[in-house]
Amino acid sequence: MRVTILQSNYLPWRGYFDLVHDADVFVVYDCVKYTKNDWRNRNVIYPKSGKQWLTIPVPATAVKLAIDEVRLPEADWQELHAKMLSIGYGRARHFAQVEEMLRTFHLARAWPSLSGLNRALVEWISRRLGCRTVFRDAREFTLHEDRVERLLGILGELGATEYISGPAAATYLDGKEHLFTDRGIRLTYKKYPAYPPYRQLREPFEPAVSIVDLVANLSWEEIPAHIWGR
Repeated sequence: MRVTILQSNYLPWRGYFDLVHDADVFVVYDCVKYTKNDWRNRNVIYPKSGKQWLTIPVPATAVKLAIDEVRLPEADWQELHAKMLSIGYGRARHFAQVEEMLRTFHLARAWPSLSGLNRALVEWISRRLGCRTVFRDAREFTLHEDRVERLLGILGELGATEYISGPAAATYLDGKEHLFTDRGIRLTYKKYPAYPPYRQLREPFEPAVSIVDLVANLSWEEIPAHIWGR
């Protein structure tokens, strides 16, 4: 069983969904500290007018909390994001797909939890892309104090045979790789490839932007070939 354990992001780039697709089980690891100026509450879109940040406002006290403890303000920001995406991608070839997402998530209800919104969006997009990955929450498992032992504990409870880690984890796992192999778990660091380009609303091509850009410019059926179907 292949397992990925990773924090949730807001409308993440396609490499995130590549990781989702690689795994049999994706554990949402939002029991760790929220980090400011990271991908948890923001991402980059690339409409005709150029690159823009799409940022969910969070309280200053969020830095003292775990990601899944961060509460969101009233829904005005949701309407603003819906408007920005509608204006920015309204003339894109597959804007109807973005519009469906906005109706389902940004306009239908208020989201009190950052983690809850992120997870719901990621799961919904993953299903639209045909991913069969099972999503689990880290708090369903026994959480050890040491972060490496915490990962190993989750993997052990799942019966994982392979742990697919994001490349950033190589720093704190350096020298501890044997802890995984000692327990019969293969440790693999994800290597993001040079993903193929596609027609965006403007030039030059920008590869590392939110998945929303692909959803606006390619059909659901076309997108997997630009992530894992290469």
